[in-house]
Amino acid sequence: MRSTTAVLALGLVPPPAAVAQPRLNPVIDLVAAGKPVFGLYAPANRRARPGQPAPPADSMKSMSQLAAEALAYKPLDYVFEGTMEYNFDQTYPPFTEFAKAMHEGGALTKGKPARFTHPLFVKTPEIAPDPAVAATRIGKQLNEGVTGIVFVDVLNAAELKQGIAALRFRSKGGTRADDVGNAPARWGMSEKEYKERADLWPLNPKGELLTFTIVESKEGLKNVREIAATPGVGVLFPGAGTLRGVFTTTDAGGQRKFDAAAWEAAIQSVLAACKEFKVPCGYPAGAADIEKRMKEGFSVFVIGWGEQGFKAVELGRAAAGRQ
Repeated sequence: MRSTTAVLALGLVPPPAAVAQPRLNPVIDLVAAGKPVFGLYAPANRRARPGQPAPPADSMKSMSQLAAEALAYKPLDYVFEGTMEYNFDQTYPPFTEFAKAMHEGGALTKGKPARFTHPLFVKTPEIAPDPAVAATRIGKQLNEGVTGIVFVDVLNAAELKQGIAALRFRSKGGTRADDVGNAPARWGMSEKEYKERADLWPLNPKGELLTFTIVESKEGLKNVREIAATPGVGVLFPGAGTLRGVFTTTDAGGQRKFDAAAWEAAIQSVLAACKEFKVPCGYPAGAADIEKRMKEGFSVFVIGWGEQGFKAVELGRAAAGRQ
């Protein structure tokens, strides 16, 4: 065997080890490493409740102010924007203002390599009623530079596959149109580089996009194993809030009855599918239950904005040893 000195003398210098490309989306790094992830709903203006007066106009914050508020909170791993689940046409325009304000406020670090400090994950409306319309909506959201799409009320694997395809360019085997809108600028790169990197992890190990899939119906629960087994699923969530309604009935006397045991069994069935197919499992936790859910095996959390949410992040990070 030649010595290292002999190899160098002969000019047979081995190539340097490949260096992994720095990840733009830190949530993927955390998920890939099996570390708990903590996201907060984006701060928002208070909405008027039915039968109550609208909030005072002078209490309403601009999108720039809300973005600044989100960016000022450093311990979170991502920002969760959930307003577009319903009435997309009405909620998409203010979201674009928020996404722009996040970018202008510094959600992407300067220098080389760039990295998101507050990756943006957004809910998209249900895929099932019209996959073509859903794909158009997803494309619009991606064109604002988001790093993750959240699928709600997924019923089966076929529906999830349609959603996944909408995230991937045709050159990658998907259905996403070539128009990229503001996304390359928001990611701090050229259109060519964006089209290479804006692909779905873990299907593409170098991809920077991640999906969250929420199961929140009896049909979805019935098909949860096939959903969990779908390539590209990313993170799987039980929609605990919606499932509470699913397992609440009204008796003959008009009294509402909540079946807590069935609700918890539904949550655990999603967790079991995650464990079986080695998919990270998410949960909409709060300060009261985040440590319990972490012990059970949930690892990706979406938490409400505000003091109680900040407390939940603090508790979760401490339990995870992420100080």
